[in-house]
Amino acid sequence: MTPARVAIVHEWLENWAGSEHVLEQLIKCYPHADLFAIVDFLPPADREKLAGKRPRTTFIQKLPFARKLFRHYLGLMPLAVEQLDFTGYDIVISSHHAVAKGVITGPDQLHVSYVHSPMRYAWDLQNTYLRQSKLTRGLLSLYVRWLFHRLRNWDVRAASGVDLFVANSRYIARRIRKTWRRHAFVLPPPVDVSRFSPGPKERGDYVMVARLVPYKRADLVIEAFRRMPDKRLLVIGDGPERARIDALAEGAANIELRGHVPSGTLVEALQGARAFVYAGEEDFGISMVEAQACGTPVIAYGRGGACDIVIEGETGILFPDQTAESIIAAIARFEATPTWESALCRANAERFSEEIFRTRFMELVDAQWAEFMSGNSAGKSE
Repeated sequence: MTPARVAIVHEWLENWAGSEHVLEQLIKCYPHADLFAIVDFLPPADREKLAGKRPRTTFIQKLPFARKLFRHYLGLMPLAVEQLDFTGYDIVISSHHAVAKGVITGPDQLHVSYVHSPMRYAWDLQNTYLRQSKLTRGLLSLYVRWLFHRLRNWDVRAASGVDLFVANSRYIARRIRKTWRRHAFVLPPPVDVSRFSPGPKERGDYVMVARLVPYKRADLVIEAFRRMPDKRLLVIGDGPERARIDALAEGAANIELRGHVPSGTLVEALQGARAFVYAGEEDFGISMVEAQACGTPVIAYGRGGACDIVIEGETGILFPDQTAESIIAAIARFEATPTWESALCRANAERFSEEIFRTRFMELVDAQWAEFMSGNSAGKSE
């Protein structure tokens, strides 16, 4: 049984996405916990998911133009998160993808960090970020490189203050080992599979659901289906790459771009899909689980979180290269398989339910707390 004094630290609260859904489940695990965040600009419509909690924030909340530009204060975030006061708490749980794990705790406090990812832009994806941001040269580029250098040094030091790392996929566990030289337990993030159910047996279009940003590689999926005019593709999602993706799909009668759609329409599209196609390298990939929950097979790039989700040959196919040719070959393999069992896909998705996440997370914390307290008691008796 975990003690009553629990604190939960979230990175920042701006809009409701995957990491916020994890936060919602952490609050359900520990309903009496206090909540902390670097900033809190969450819209009123999403605030009820915090179960009435008002986060305690840092000084960045009150800096000029913070509501719209708080990410520009990234260089101050390590200092800000270190100022949060956890006096009197037994367990501190951080939900980390940037700086949350850097909170300072004492020798009698257990710090558990659920890691969505180490800072991608400061580590192995630094050069990709600089290229996409057009920051490869000039004084601003030099400043950003210096900032990332400082963040990497701080990031490694901050990792030493965590007692237990929990990664959202085997891929992130490997990144944790490479970046911080630490072991991490793997616990996939919670997915609300109850929102989804298998649909009709007759399935039509191939479907891709993603925010249209470069690393999702919607361009490769578009290119592949332009070369397969007999197969229909529906792309759901919006984002900064929308104009570019529209241009790539122009003139292809077999490709439909629908942009953002209501939740009900999304479910219907996944239920009616012949297969879900995805070419990005994800830390995990919640949309793939949602497709499986609809009984829909997944055809995905075989790196990152997809390897934790798709059971090769049973609930989908993993292709080896981020190329249109590899996607085309995978779809040929998919169509050459006589049947794909909707029930197998659905059963696979149920491994990632919210209830399983809560149970397993609390078991990890309880076991670590028992070991932690045992060690503390032994130290006091010596």
